[in-house]
Amino acid sequence: MSANLQVEVVEAGALDGAAVALWRAWTAANTELASPYFRWDYAEIASRVCPGAAIAVFRRGERIVGFFPHQRRGGAVQPLGAPMNDYHGVIAPVGERIALEDVARLLKARRFSVPGWIGAGEAGETRETVQAVMPDAGYDAWYANRRATFGKYFKDKERARRSLEAELGPIRVERGLRDPALLDQLIALKAAQYRRSGLHDIFACGWTRDLLHALMAEPRADFGASMAAMHAGDRLVAIEFSLHAGRHYHFWFPVYEPSLARCSPGILLSMDTMRLAAAEGFRVFDFGFEGEGYKKYFINARQTVREAVVTRPGMGQVLGDLAAAALDRAGAGGEGLRASLRRRWATIEACEPTSAGRIRGAAVAARTAVAKAAARKKTPARVAHA
Repeated sequence: MSANLQVEVVEAGALDGAAVALWRAWTAANTELASPYFRWDYAEIASRVCPGAAIAVFRRGERIVGFFPHQRRGGAVQPLGAPMNDYHGVIAPVGERIALEDVARLLKARRFSVPGWIGAGEAGETRETVQAVMPDAGYDAWYANRRATFGKYFKDKERARRSLEAELGPIRVERGLRDPALLDQLIALKAAQYRRSGLHDIFACGWTRDLLHALMAEPRADFGASMAAMHAGDRLVAIEFSLHAGRHYHFWFPVYEPSLARCSPGILLSMDTMRLAAAEGFRVFDFGFEGEGYKKYFINARQTVREAVVTRPGMGQVLGDLAAAALDRAGAGGEGLRASLRRRWATIEACEPTSAGRIRGAAVAARTAVAKAAARKKTPARVAHA
């Protein structure tokens, strides 16, 4: 029930020790809040870096019943660290229900965008994230099961590893790296990948780079961010930046040398990272949203989340409807495209703290969408022959 629910919006630094202790206790007791993104440590570090950062403190009377770390972009509200925050929701005790619609209403959000909401809510639609959960026997037992199930795929990866070693030299993998120069290299490679794909470069705004550096620079007792890197001979062939807490390891930003794609260095690095991290006690390896084909060979668990945009009636909603109608008239409509454009806009809106930046990003996204739609229309359909 939300009838007697009230909210106070404060900076993270304003929370006292008792409130932080509640936050820590609630994430420890609720398995749905196991992701590193729900930890107080993530919110405290991110609040120092993300523009418009704040914490919503929910109360019933004088009693605190929940927290929601978020950021504002004008009248829009997003999870703290968006568009890079993969899981979010209200941090609350088990049994407390504060729905996403309640959060949008109490924060007076003109638009409330959540791609990976965990918790109560009816708006939007469900999506699934995927995980590899290690058995108690560890990585070797997990790998034996995967190889028995998908023999051809994993034999191909074993051949790829041998090929990579034959071409460049012995493979060496290191985990737990926190070298700022290596992180800058990863960010540069990832930004180039976004540009090649026609996607918004989330690192161009600056603060997103600072967030990864800040998270990596402050390892804590049960929380941190770090990189794993794979070398073949003297050559760096893959890097991955991950967030981890408790026994949960979240793969976040992977990059690999494109010229070596035939040898699957990124996938090999993920496998070796799992092997090394599992030996240290990690048991859940989160691959984020399903979609990329390779993930199906690794995962043995799923988590349902909710993607939603709660919009107050007004000009923002009208403009969104007009944009969708214009794309339909251009022959580029359809629910799939509209969902893609919503996600693109949410990314741009989250990255760009100024109106000018959001306008520039939206213009580029619109041109890209129209160009792709025109290219599809010009491509002749293939004719099947018997």
